[in-house]
Amino acid sequence: MLDKVDLTKKLSKKQYKELKEPLAARLYELQMITWDAQIPIIIVFEGWDAAGKGNFIQTLIARLDPRGFKLHRIRPVRTYEKKRPWLWRFWYKIPARGEWAIFDRSWYGRVLVERMEHLVPENEWSRGYQDIVDFERALADDGYLMVKFFLHIDQKVQKKRLKRLQTDPFTMWRVRPEDWERNKHYNQWVQVYEEMFEHTDSEWGPWTIIEAHNGRYARIKIMRTLISALEERLSGLGLLPTPEVIHEAVVAEES
Repeated sequence: MLDKVDLTKKLSKKQYKELKEPLAARLYELQMITWDAQIPIIIVFEGWDAAGKGNFIQTLIARLDPRGFKLHRIRPVRTYEKKRPWLWRFWYKIPARGEWAIFDRSWYGRVLVERMEHLVPENEWSRGYQDIVDFERALADDGYLMVKFFLHIDQKVQKKRLKRLQTDPFTMWRVRPEDWERNKHYNQWVQVYEEMFEHTDSEWGPWTIIEAHNGRYARIKIMRTLISALEERLSGLGLLPTPEVIHEAVVAEES
């Protein structure tokens, strides 16, 4: 899957400027509708180190009502959390009716970092695929809408971005030794990600791969994908007449 992704996709500054504000305004409108309709939304961001998750999330939430969403930046499991079922720490972050929950990394760490860094035995991370599918299916059956993004960059671009971060005194803290180790073993990580897609891409929790070499393109695709998912759900519930086309300019997304 990842080897077929076209990472050359991009948007010009002019196109980005034309698209960003209408899309941001539409996201706010849809947030208000889902709040009134009491539809809970879960948005998951996964992907390569230095792919831009934090920056893209900030763009996404810039125009949203902060009272209606929570951002969860997932860190390594803590000691007290290890004493509970592994999905416990995610269950209590699930949003209330009408709220949005945005995850900067998520429960997929079980089959990614925890697997690759041997933090759990094989029988636990291999069982994690089915645990995740059951977890997401239970949420979908209860009315939750789940949108999952994977931010993709190639090995060369990742290395370049890590170097840039490391040489800046204001961002060098963001680069850890394990980031370089993961870049070194990039191809192994590709295989792990592919296996993740194979086991966890579902009707109720599909993955959307975001071509993240060009930040402008990635931001617009994230917003458009989320808008499309929200409109489809609301239309299916009779809360929108039909899925709306957001401004004619949105049709031409690529340069």
